[in-house]
Amino acid sequence: MRGDLEWGTIPGLVRAAGERYGEREAVAEGRTRVSYAELAARVERSAAACLAAGTRVGDRVAIWAPNSLDWIVAALGAVTAGAVLVPLNTRFKGTEAADVLARSRARLLFVTGTFLGTSYVASLRRAGVPLPHLERVVVLGDTAPDEDGWTTWKAFLAGGDRIPAERVRARADAVDPDGPSDIVYTSGTTGRPKGAVISHAQTLRCYEEWAALAGLAEGDRYLVVNPFFHTFGYKAGVLACLMRGAVIVPQPVFTADTVLANIAAERITVLPGPPTLHQSLLDHPARAAHDLSTLRLVVTGAAVVPLRLVERLRTELGIGTVLTAYGLSEASGLVTMCRRDDPDETIATTSGRPVPGTEVRLSEAGEVLVRGHNVMRGYFEDEAATAAAIDADGWLRTGDIGVLDEAGNLRITDRLKDMFIVGGFNAYPAEIEQLLGLHPDIADVAVIGVPDGRLGEVGCAFVVRRPGATLTADDLIAWSRREMANYKVPRRVEFVEELPRNASGKVVKGELRKRS
Repeated sequence: MRGDLEWGTIPGLVRAAGERYGEREAVAEGRTRVSYAELAARVERSAAACLAAGTRVGDRVAIWAPNSLDWIVAALGAVTAGAVLVPLNTRFKGTEAADVLARSRARLLFVTGTFLGTSYVASLRRAGVPLPHLERVVVLGDTAPDEDGWTTWKAFLAGGDRIPAERVRARADAVDPDGPSDIVYTSGTTGRPKGAVISHAQTLRCYEEWAALAGLAEGDRYLVVNPFFHTFGYKAGVLACLMRGAVIVPQPVFTADTVLANIAAERITVLPGPPTLHQSLLDHPARAAHDLSTLRLVVTGAAVVPLRLVERLRTELGIGTVLTAYGLSEASGLVTMCRRDDPDETIATTSGRPVPGTEVRLSEAGEVLVRGHNVMRGYFEDEAATAAAIDADGWLRTGDIGVLDEAGNLRITDRLKDMFIVGGFNAYPAEIEQLLGLHPDIADVAVIGVPDGRLGEVGCAFVVRRPGATLTADDLIAWSRREMANYKVPRRVEFVEELPRNASGKVVKGELRKRS
């Protein structure tokens, strides 16, 4: 039975998983082991705390934290309370996070304390962006600022103890399958973040299809390296595991050493991720010291996948199923996917065929158009952008250029929006250009993606200095690392007298690519 018909909503999925899989292991995080029944109970307690905090149906609740059991419980608790989840990229700086909080008018935020040496609490407080709608911030840690509106995770959960279980269940049961479950913010060619609104029914149907096509099974042990703030981590990871009774093993930071150790220690069977992840495992000098024999399923995408990589995963690691897929936030993260019996060449050179219930065609200009149950409801409170993205017949403009072979397999060949992918993260030149334009020594700037052996692509900035400025490439890169998420930081800087522009004043990026 399809996921959207069986469970109806994400709260329904959580409850059903708790009942169906009971004492089976649900989450393995270091020494902490949580069963499905316990996970469902923790999520219900988190939902009770949201109710005690005044969360209403449709309120936006944001989460800014790395992969962890607490992320799962906080996020699913908010959704169970009828809220709309707004996941924030952990690579955001304080100003970037505050911008999304302001745009979404989030009333509640779950935030990590310190991650990778950065205090997210301090970063947010330094941002200086007014957040009049943000009423409460819950720090997923033991300490929080001693101010109104701030609290620790433990204290927040305790606040829900006075809410009867019947009230929590009633709120969960009242959630509308066609109501929004989350808003994923993504940037377009204007650089202005837009929130793709996805419903419960869309999410559940897409990732039941994903789980079926991938062959995810009960008892699989799934290392979720893909960040939870991304659809690939949250929906193809957490929710897909709940659907099938697989074990979620969250990993907060990608390092090849940790992945290898986790695969061996946790007997991992499923490892989705961008091609760079799998390449780094294959090439790791200590690979032979780890037992990777349990791996059976790899799903990749978000970049070109070399045929040699697919062959090496099969032959050197003995992985039975290697699949590629294509999606975007505006289409619930899933559009096409290879099938398990596809030949290696199809898997490496295409992103597979449309998932059931989805249509794909090409415009006259070769742009990939998508229609089906996966297409977003629209951009949050942005009718103009929604109308520009989805036509009257329901076709979504993806902004990607592609070709379809005779079997219907899609191959992405270019990007209308000039987006490039850095180690699996979408980087948008217009957004980066806007940020770089804030530097006092820059008069003009244009950014393109250039090939990189490790990350697939990285940013190259062409910069026109202001008169008299002595800005160096190292200076600008160091400044960028302080002001924007790491994947947005240009790895190369080239200073030019002026940028090539056409008659309408637009930068001719084709000329810049020839120079790079």
